[in-house]
Amino acid sequence: MPGSLLGNRVRRVEDPDLLTGRATFVGNLKIPGCLAAAFVRSPHAHARVVSVDIAAAATAPGVVAVYTAADLDLAPVPGLFVLNAACARPPLATDKVRFVGDAVAVVVAERQASADDAAELVVVDYEPLEPVVDPVAAATPAAPPQFDAVGTNVVAGFAGAAEPDPFAGAVRVVRAELENQRVAVVPMETDAIAAVPGDDGDGHELTVYVSTQMPHAFWKLVSEYFGVDQATVRVVAPHVGGAFGSKVGMGAEHAAVVAAALRLGRPVRWVQTRAEAFLGMPDGRGQVQWVELGFDADGHLTGMHCRVLGDAGAYAGFGGALGLGPTRMMAEGVYRIPVVRYDVAAVVTNTTPMGAFRGAGRPEAAELLERMMDLSAAELGVDPVELRRRNLRPPFSEPVTTAVGTVYDTGDYEAPLRRALELADYDALREEQAARRARGDAVQLGIGVGVYVEVTGGGSELGAVEIHEDGTATVRVGTSSHGQGHATAFSTIVSDTLGIPLEHVRFVQSDTAVVPRGGGTGGSRSLQIGGSAVLRAAEEVLEQARALAAAELEAAPEDVVVFDGGRIGVAGVPSRALGWGQLAQLAARAGVSSDGAGSGRGSDGADGAEGAGGGSESRPPGLGPLAAALDFKEADSSFPFGAHVSVVEVDTETGKVRPVRHVAVDDCGRILNPLLVTGQQHGGIAQGMAQALWEEKRFDDAGNPVTASLADYEMPSAAELPSFEATNTETPTFLNPLGAKGIGESGTIGSTPAVHNAVVDAIAHLGVRHVAMPCTPERVWRAIEAARSGSPDAAGGGRPLWRDPPAVFGTLPLYSEAGLPDAAGADI
Repeated sequence: MPGSLLGNRVRRVEDPDLLTGRATFVGNLKIPGCLAAAFVRSPHAHARVVSVDIAAAATAPGVVAVYTAADLDLAPVPGLFVLNAACARPPLATDKVRFVGDAVAVVVAERQASADDAAELVVVDYEPLEPVVDPVAAATPAAPPQFDAVGTNVVAGFAGAAEPDPFAGAVRVVRAELENQRVAVVPMETDAIAAVPGDDGDGHELTVYVSTQMPHAFWKLVSEYFGVDQATVRVVAPHVGGAFGSKVGMGAEHAAVVAAALRLGRPVRWVQTRAEAFLGMPDGRGQVQWVELGFDADGHLTGMHCRVLGDAGAYAGFGGALGLGPTRMMAEGVYRIPVVRYDVAAVVTNTTPMGAFRGAGRPEAAELLERMMDLSAAELGVDPVELRRRNLRPPFSEPVTTAVGTVYDTGDYEAPLRRALELADYDALREEQAARRARGDAVQLGIGVGVYVEVTGGGSELGAVEIHEDGTATVRVGTSSHGQGHATAFSTIVSDTLGIPLEHVRFVQSDTAVVPRGGGTGGSRSLQIGGSAVLRAAEEVLEQARALAAAELEAAPEDVVVFDGGRIGVAGVPSRALGWGQLAQLAARAGVSSDGAGSGRGSDGADGAEGAGGGSESRPPGLGPLAAALDFKEADSSFPFGAHVSVVEVDTETGKVRPVRHVAVDDCGRILNPLLVTGQQHGGIAQGMAQALWEEKRFDDAGNPVTASLADYEMPSAAELPSFEATNTETPTFLNPLGAKGIGESGTIGSTPAVHNAVVDAIAHLGVRHVAMPCTPERVWRAIEAARSGSPDAAGGGRPLWRDPPAVFGTLPLYSEAGLPDAAGADI
């Protein structure tokens, strides 16, 4: 269409509400008569609950009710992704508490202050038990089990086949023990829920407002859990202030709040405090990895052996399963690795339950592989870029299958690497580095490279487009934006397809009363699947409009076109063209409906429109006559990729690291809005850089969190970050009509290893080969001092670069025989 918006930098239409305070979050909703909830939380990481005395709290001013597990008598909460069903979490602790912050009771009061004060009056008698905090220790038979009935802390796992040998033909095997440390998610808005019981006048007996990425999944879970007809429940996610993988499924506190509201027959709201979020919001990452790479005489990879230990935290949080799923799936990365042997175990610890954080298993794979490539380059005496180029998979436009069975769609991994090196001026950086080393400067320069591929997409998604008699349009979609810019992206697709001005397109999401189904937002799936559904629905509406215009203008439908300004008429006769409002009025008078007007495009793949035009089941309620609703499903996942170059300065006297430059070239297929893509890149880079340099969720030996506030947890501000140099290559996928792949997590996946490698590179000439993340000044300084003192552990930054993996890996069933838990397929 002339003047297409697609491919241009269209400014976000959702920002004015957010910037001017018109946005509505769970915490600021006006709900008449709403009560406030506060939870009583365990100060112990592992203890038996002997008794809970609520008498004083129950009689405190303003208190309406106090509930314990015995009072509510609720079943364990079903996870959206289950790692081990025997470790399910009750909404309130019953026999044991299993991490500091585990909820023991809930107080409901007229005001939040009253609830908080009364919670302090609840007296809980605990019998402390020995906690297990370290995942390696948890994997040993001697570790006290978190669940007595399970009898072990190893809750899932499998081993790869011993043959073929990954090191057959290798002349050098490089090995290292790596840790992808636990990080807190820290969205701007914490968890929040308001449960409103009673008839809303539209047939719903329970309305739940919740801060979530996936309102439809929550809808299903809450209905099943409380045994109520799903049609009588309405779930709404208002504006959501960030999630990054932490807000999926129904949590323990969610269940307790809904139960309290149903018992009392009054609305109840709970908004998690920041302190509570550090205790109980699921953390991300948390893997220990033992990795070996084999190389032949020419520096080509012969194979890789990975042993990965995933920390699931308390109650077998699904994040512990990411090592079984996405990390294994992406273990081969961008390289040709003929043989990959992959062993993995997930363990429970007496720490905050583990979930997902931006990337969810894929950053762990990229960090593992890219750190090992730099270690290997140092041991082989080869430039790290040259070693990568020797082993990169060549460009491909048809699917290829990796050694672990992952099927990549399209890729050209050399292209972003070449572009990133050009933008960074890699050769000039190496010259400056050499000059600083020759002068013996205190501040040294480090250059790090990270090349990655990741997996995005999955599932199907609803898209619906409706034209109104005033000429405006409404787009409804089953994804659930919480900062990604869906209103802009999807409205742009409608505007571009139908010629309706962008400001005349209304966007609707995250309300089960008007959007009957949806997969929500996670796994960087929204544009490629939700956007494709919207595109197909808009195209179906255009076909209906052509038929209406053709009948009105007495022309053949194939002669009807869209003119500039969004009018529909016969080609060459713009003066008689009809506006969209006129067409909607024609449809209403004619009784035209898109019911049953399927496009016949099949069920998946690039034309994967199910129920195009919408059958009675697929049409959202209240959809008008000039409208279409359909579900789009990709035949497979897509695989974005890219290359990052990081430049840092390291003060060798203090260990302080200063990021100087960061160049990112990310390929997410066809780009529809460069502004949105750049924003996603910037956010991802910041979080990936933060993991490499600053962020780590830590616990003491008793299981007490020691980074439990923003005063202790080192989350950077913009002042600590350099300006990012972000650009793209474009390698479209054939899996959807937009040619788009995901971009939401790419920046995180590429940046962490690039920054990490840059820090080590800055001090590599001193004899340091590795520094554990985060590369804090103390760790970097200690690594330098270990090298200067001639410590045998200098290469590992002051600790051994390799320690033998725990014995648990020798006890696991073979991958071909092990039943994978549901959570292994999580992609959030």
